Amino acid sequence: MDYRRKLHSLEQVSSLLEPSPAFRAEVREEVVQYAEKFLNAIHTLPAFEFPRPGSKIPGGLFPGNDPVPIGTLLDALKKDVDTPGLNPASGGHLGYIPGGGIYFSALGDYLADIFNRYAGIFYAGPGAVRMENLLIRWMARITGFPEEAAGNLTSGGSLANLMAIVTARDAKNIGPEKIRSSVIYLSEQSHHSVQKAIRISGLSECVHRHVRLDSNFRMKPDHLKELLQQDKAAGLDPFLLVANAGTTDTGAIDPLEDLSEISRANGMWMHVDAAYGGFFVLTDQGSKKLKGMSLADSLTIDPHKGLFLPYGLGTVLVKNKLHLNASHRYTANYMQDSLQANEELSPADLSPELTKHFRGLRLWLPLLLHGTAPFTACLEEKLLLALYFHEELQKIGFRVGPPPDLSVVIYRFIPKQGDADAFNLALQEKVVRDGRVFISSTRIDGEVWLRFACLAFRTHLSTIDTLLEVLRNETKNR
Repeated sequence: MDYRRKLHSLEQVSSLLEPSPAFRAEVREEVVQYAEKFLNAIHTLPAFEFPRPGSKIPGGLFPGNDPVPIGTLLDALKKDVDTPGLNPASGGHLGYIPGGGIYFSALGDYLADIFNRYAGIFYAGPGAVRMENLLIRWMARITGFPEEAAGNLTSGGSLANLMAIVTARDAKNIGPEKIRSSVIYLSEQSHHSVQKAIRISGLSECVHRHVRLDSNFRMKPDHLKELLQQDKAAGLDPFLLVANAGTTDTGAIDPLEDLSEISRANGMWMHVDAAYGGFFVLTDQGSKKLKGMSLADSLTIDPHKGLFLPYGLGTVLVKNKLHLNASHRYTANYMQDSLQANEELSPADLSPELTKHFRGLRLWLPLLLHGTAPFTACLEEKLLLALYFHEELQKIGFRVGPPPDLSVVIYRFIPKQGDADAFNLALQEKVVRDGRVFISSTRIDGEVWLRFACLAFRTHLSTIDTLLEVLRNETKNR
């Protein structure tokens, strides 16, 4: 075979993957204009738009040999991807746990993708690893963890919870022969990712105990003590307590200091799921409520929630870095060169990932460009908006849950006639169909409750007044 001739021929085609400066500029300008048009209209766009019947393939386009113009692709995005369904960038997103998508994070991702720095191993990407470890240390500092704690920037809270539970399993030496006699303590308010992590980590056959909740949906320490006493008397081994610092359903914060004391006294690992609530520690009010968070052995906290970043950035912190390293480190012959440089902990030695996107840049860039003050003010605003909403709801006849610990409020309307659950489900759909605000529902103790989850950085007083107006109009004379 004439290798050189064949290679030159292939190079002519493959070189199309390296567009010319002019073509880059042309495509980039159209993409930027598309994004700017969206951002300039963001405050008037619906928070939710029901999808129209159409092709299951965006724009009817399927990858093929022939190129498609960027204008055609952006039209397909607008019609079939960026318009229907939930608009997570909207300030009207008050369902689930919103986050944001602050602009400078997008520029961080752009630079991370252009330079394609590898953030997995110090030897290959020392600057990227140093930056991500700096961010880990910053989060350790604000949450009260020691700076020598280890951590990892994950894709989200689900992976962070999984890593923490695997680390707890190994640190407490829960091997196959111990699983059926080992006990995990959690609550009915634990996030479903915790249950998933327990199953994936091979702990589904452990004994699971649900600690009772008080009227504010917080774990009762006295009931935990009772369960521990019973389990020890039965010859079982309590090894893991999963507490919450801001539940998804109700925003409740468990009594972390009391739970930590019980956990230490019984030789258990205490993991705190603060994926939603953790960054409220930046506020005066939040730091008081989250005081016991620093006592955990491991912690989950999500920048793509409490710091309003785009989806795809969670964090796990583990107080003893040796435990995190022992559970996740592995070596291979082809990686022997990387062992020469070990000035910093490598993320690949602290997580399941080897190939690691440079996630840290999407956090570092906005934190440094803005400073932390606007983030703190935004979090304080959400706490006050939740208190305001909780009070105003009662004035228009709604039943409310407990005063919010953070920025989640549960509420329901009891009509004069008919089934209350059906009425509230219908009310939720009417609010969503109105389009200006998106809310969600949940079921607590068998009853349907509506959820107000205020964490989008574009949510302000006018948004809450709009929701109150819709609720008032839909329940008038009912």
